[in-house]
Amino acid sequence: MDAIKISLNDYVLSGGGANGESYDHKTDPSVMLKLYFPGKITQPLDEMNLARKVFNLGIPTPEPGEYVVTEDGRYGIRFKRILGKKSYSRATADHPELLEQYAGEFAQMCRDLHRIHVPKDQFENVKDRYYRLLEENPFFTPKEKEAIGRFIADTPDEDTAVHGDLQFSNAIFVGDERYFIDLGDFCWGNHLFDVAMVYLCCCLSDDAFIRETFHMPKTLSEKFWQAFAPVYFGADRPLKDIEAEIRPYAGLKTLIIERDTKCPMPEFRAALKGVL
Repeated sequence: MDAIKISLNDYVLSGGGANGESYDHKTDPSVMLKLYFPGKITQPLDEMNLARKVFNLGIPTPEPGEYVVTEDGRYGIRFKRILGKKSYSRATADHPELLEQYAGEFAQMCRDLHRIHVPKDQFENVKDRYYRLLEENPFFTPKEKEAIGRFIADTPDEDTAVHGDLQFSNAIFVGDERYFIDLGDFCWGNHLFDVAMVYLCCCLSDDAFIRETFHMPKTLSEKFWQAFAPVYFGADRPLKDIEAEIRPYAGLKTLIIERDTKCPMPEFRAALKGVL
């Protein structure tokens, strides 16, 4: 696909991240630009194509935009911003008195997502993703890798949608509309690999990280999980049983975190105690 040529003179820098920068259009507040750092050509195209396939499945996500390139050769994606939107983490931080409502709505979104059957030839299996991360990880011993690999293999297969980064900051709403965002790690497989991220973000992360990332104290994020869990898993299941089941899957997320931080993360590895 050929990239559409644009001028950065029409945009103003609004933020940055590990892979690139974001820009707002100077005259049209509904237009946003995600621009990757120099040399990254295929990543935005791959992300856009993945987003288009996810959108075509009927998953509630903003419609993908256009593949673009600037005068200096940087590639990115231009898309329409959903004006007035708010994430479930920000909404909870701003209105803690509505926590149960927000947690329930987010849980129902997740339940609906995990009922969607995915064409397995179009997306990656979540197990294959974790096998690859495990193979690349330099911090686990061969014996530990073998145990983790068996745990992944023994997880029952499902052919349903997996968001891949299911944080309560990656679901937004405006009015009666609800959307998932940041589906760059979308795949298919067992729902427990996905819901584990909700538990990790709300309960396993430390207070400083939660305050910086989700704008709330850990005591509030833990209450969000406690309200989320019975809606998602069923009110008849004790919370301690839910957490015992989900904890090792949250521990698997250390493979992603250690890849990004390039150092072992014992606070998350602790959740793998039953596996190792």
